[in-house]
Amino acid sequence: MDMTLRWFGSKHDSVTLDQIKQIPGVTGVVSSLHDIPVGEAWKFEDILKLKKEVEDSGLKLIGIESVNIHEDIKIGLPSREQYIENYKVSLENLGKADVHMVCYNFMPIFDWTRTDLAMVLEDGSTALAYDENIIKDIKPETMFERMEKESGGFVLPGWEPNRRDEIMGLFEKYKGVTAEKLMQNLKYFLDAIMPVCEKYQIKMAIHPDDPAWSVFGLPRIVTSEKALEEIASLNESIYNGFTLCSGSLGSNLKNNLPEIIRNPKISKKIHFAHLRNMKFETDGVFHESSHLSSDGNFDMYEIVKALEDINFDGVVRPDHGRMIWGEQARPGYGLYDRALGVAYLNGLWEAIRKNKK
Repeated sequence: MDMTLRWFGSKHDSVTLDQIKQIPGVTGVVSSLHDIPVGEAWKFEDILKLKKEVEDSGLKLIGIESVNIHEDIKIGLPSREQYIENYKVSLENLGKADVHMVCYNFMPIFDWTRTDLAMVLEDGSTALAYDENIIKDIKPETMFERMEKESGGFVLPGWEPNRRDEIMGLFEKYKGVTAEKLMQNLKYFLDAIMPVCEKYQIKMAIHPDDPAWSVFGLPRIVTSEKALEEIASLNESIYNGFTLCSGSLGSNLKNNLPEIIRNPKISKKIHFAHLRNMKFETDGVFHESSHLSSDGNFDMYEIVKALEDINFDGVVRPDHGRMIWGEQARPGYGLYDRALGVAYLNGLWEAIRKNKK
């Protein structure tokens, strides 16, 4: 198992590789080429440049988060053929660079969604929060303004300002795209890329929808245990797998996270784990908390124990952290609280493993 942090690159991240290296137990990072437009093929030399920068710091580039998928692939337009070919080139170049795990999502238009990027908690820290009641009263095109205003000057993945102008056009394109059609388009994509993944041993780890229900009337298909079982069956290759994100799947309190992890149809395909805790006021109204079990609704011990029980040996990272100790950073991705998360998760893993003996 590799404990990692997500790193947005020296141009886009307030956290440095030297700082990450000093966190006990962290062996590497997951990162991306954030300056490459969605749909363009990644060049081999660009991947090597990123990998060299990481390795020169004494860490490993353990995976990619993410090689984003063009909307035309999700919608199923004829133009998807060229974008899929470009994606296959990116995967081939990653394989040649000895990078073998890619996290991605299949959410229409919007990536993760929050209504507050800096909710003030009782202890004075701030955290990401979501309120379904607020979402119901927001126009989709205004979400970008809301996210940009609260971003602290950082470009948020999936919420790049240059995408704002295309939003309403995309809503028009998605008319008629049902959840069933979106699932068919995911299968089409997976069937097309799996031969490349097989050749270069690249584990594709689809990320659950965040939150795990329809937002702004758009279909979402990676939301539950049943959905993960269906996705696992779309292509039987072991390289068609999952990112087990406790926060995203756990946004729906009906999802039993340890049970999902132990499901044999799913467990063998969990390649990546995002671990975080959340505190719910009611269904559809929550904020992210520290990783400590007692600070949220999730039993982090049981989640980690489930991963240990299935002999999980993939990539893991603490997910979003709070802003604490006066840190100014990309919302959810500061240094301090995520470092505390690493220490807590590693402590859980050590205790669970020693108790097994």
